[in-house]
Amino acid sequence: MALSARLEIRQGQGLVITPQLQQAIKLLQLTNLELEAFVEGELERNPLLARDERDNEPDAEPEIQSATDNATDRIDDAGAMAEYDVSHDAASPGERATGDDHPDMGAAEAGGSIDWSKAGSGGGRGFEGDDAALEGALTREKTLSEHLHDQLSVAGLPPAEAAAASVLIDSIDEAGYLRADLDETAERLGCVPDMLERVLSVLQGFEPVGIAARDLRECLMLQLKDANRYDPAMAALLDNLPLLAKRDMAALKRLCAVDDEDLREMVAEIRALTPRPGSAFGGEPAQAVAPDVFVREGLGGLWHVELNTDTLPRLLVDQRYHARVSATARTDQEKTFVADCAAQASWLVKSLDQRAKTILKVSSEIVRQQDAFLAYGVEHLRPLNLKTVADAIGMHESTVSRVTSSKYIATPRGVFEMKFFFTSAIQATEGGDAHSAESVRHKIKQLIDAERSETEVHSDDRLVEILRDGGVDIARRTVAKYREALRIPSSVERRRMLKEMA
Repeated sequence: MALSARLEIRQGQGLVITPQLQQAIKLLQLTNLELEAFVEGELERNPLLARDERDNEPDAEPEIQSATDNATDRIDDAGAMAEYDVSHDAASPGERATGDDHPDMGAAEAGGSIDWSKAGSGGGRGFEGDDAALEGALTREKTLSEHLHDQLSVAGLPPAEAAAASVLIDSIDEAGYLRADLDETAERLGCVPDMLERVLSVLQGFEPVGIAARDLRECLMLQLKDANRYDPAMAALLDNLPLLAKRDMAALKRLCAVDDEDLREMVAEIRALTPRPGSAFGGEPAQAVAPDVFVREGLGGLWHVELNTDTLPRLLVDQRYHARVSATARTDQEKTFVADCAAQASWLVKSLDQRAKTILKVSSEIVRQQDAFLAYGVEHLRPLNLKTVADAIGMHESTVSRVTSSKYIATPRGVFEMKFFFTSAIQATEGGDAHSAESVRHKIKQLIDAERSETEVHSDDRLVEILRDGGVDIARRTVAKYREALRIPSSVERRRMLKEMA
């Protein structure tokens, strides 16, 4: 058979991920802060993008037209995002129904007809925010580092030792522990380790007592020395802290060479100490989680799902400026640049609009699936996976996974990450409905919290029996895994603790 070269034309289907599609996928998984930073970067790069501040300036030029207005109008006309209300029946926590038959309820209350493309970006807050910021700055607590540097300034150390002490202070974490290796620090500073040891001994004499310790044992030792309670018996106890954590009192009594009464007093003194001496000082202000979605209970047992417009950027395509620069463009390079900027700006605004629509759609289905949890608590949390939500809303599992990553829902029961509502299923006995792993963990914690004496302590085998009597088919190793995840000690250790408290 002769070999020859030839040309063939074939037609087929394939998935091509364009740069615009990659951007849309990237936007889905961004958090609120990451999205804000991304939008700021795009505003700097693209001259045709602008913030939509028309809510604050009612007399704004009509030529400036947001590209998302048309997109939102199309959504509203199609009725795709009209309402996302979920009802719950007080007599039947397992049933769900949509709230489409409530004409008295306004669209804003229902939370569906929101122009999320015009979400607030923090503008128009007036001077109240400035006053709050000034008040917060004036009333800010002194940090641990500032407190230690203040003491260092009056310690009277030589200049070289004072500089080394400042370096060590900067290596102390918020709990008050020194996280720097003295040998490495001495090599970096070009000094002898003995000098750093002297400087460290000075720092360990600062307030609060126990500061600049290198481990828990040294922290407790410094506090005991300050109280003049550090003796050979206490030293032996600090050398065997793992045995104290295991409540092995017999071994501790033998190692410390004390009787039961002395050991109880020593343990009581250890418990009165502070394992984190630096925690009493203020640090950086904690950033509150800004929920992406609000869930509120309305009239008739409806759950109203709406986006948090404060976390959504307000962007538009400046059509007036686009027309002006297009008219002045002369070369092909200038015209190409203007056309690319216009296309990118329009696509970004549409992508943000689609992101908000997808988040609302996914969160609404989560509320439909977990309405019993919202109404009755964690014991009624249902097993749920990504595929169930994806099939219900007609999306791919990967899309649902990206949407629920680092996104938060504010409910009457608190603020939860969307991933919280996705739990594995544990089979029920006698073919009943499956149980959520989170609800089973909650039941295990309730049973253990109800223990009041050492005779009431439940072993893992006993917990399995109780759960199976309640309709949960669970193995002992699963109970042990859940108990350890909750940081609950074993039944032997719990008996020791209750015996000591008796």
